[in-house]
Amino acid sequence: MSSYIEKKVQLFKMIDEYAVQDVMVAFSGGVDSTMLLKLCCEAAKKTGKQVYGVTMQTKLHPVREMEEAGAACNEIGATHMVIKIDELQEAGIMNNPINRCYLCKKYLFLRLRREAERLGISIIMEGTNEDDLHVYRPGIKALRELEIISPLAQAGLTKQEVRMLAAEFGLSVASKPSAPCLATRFPYGTELTYEKMAQVEKGETYLKEMGLHNVRMRVHDEIVRIEVNQEEFPVIMAHQEEIAGYLKQLGYVYITLDLEGFRSGSMDIKITGDYKQKL
Repeated sequence: MSSYIEKKVQLFKMIDEYAVQDVMVAFSGGVDSTMLLKLCCEAAKKTGKQVYGVTMQTKLHPVREMEEAGAACNEIGATHMVIKIDELQEAGIMNNPINRCYLCKKYLFLRLRREAERLGISIIMEGTNEDDLHVYRPGIKALRELEIISPLAQAGLTKQEVRMLAAEFGLSVASKPSAPCLATRFPYGTELTYEKMAQVEKGETYLKEMGLHNVRMRVHDEIVRIEVNQEEFPVIMAHQEEIAGYLKQLGYVYITLDLEGFRSGSMDIKITGDYKQKL
């Protein structure tokens, strides 16, 4: 197994090789894509090539993520581009199918590839890391089909190592929590609407403003299941009445705290191994 230093060397070499021509990076503003975009911009300074950070303006992600992505892109020095999409309608995911992530990624990166072709760019990169390869991520199949490059994963960097690298570069997003799309808050097979996702965004924003780090509101019809880090349970309990009151105003009937705490991908636990292997 390669050491962190060896992985960094491999990653830097890889980026330098790609940056001999203009490149496009799918840019969400999270730590992975920000780190990747930063490395591309640093490499492009030596070659004089252009780096485009492309953000998808979508209703499946919180509005403030879009705003933060634009600010981060400008700070890093990349050319920021925004593509407006309505993947709920156009990608065929309104019923939150079990392969939602695959359908959505395929649609998004087809749009991205068309934009790259318009600009004469053949190198498109995105921020999948090594850890993503070992959990349920059906979207990775779409990336492979479209020949999208994932340098962080190719170099073997884990999420923690990406955060370490971001801290070394002084990036403010080094400790930023992950922000997956709002569709992940609902069970597969549930009809998705923008109204439902707007409710979740309001609720999670309210909870984050209390200083909570990782927050997910998993919605099961009238029940909302709050996931936070277990060490932050006391914050929830200290404000339980006001939290319950606010979330009920949003339309939820039963307000619960998940005793297992925050888990990435907790809606995926009932997906069978056989189905995962097919993807």
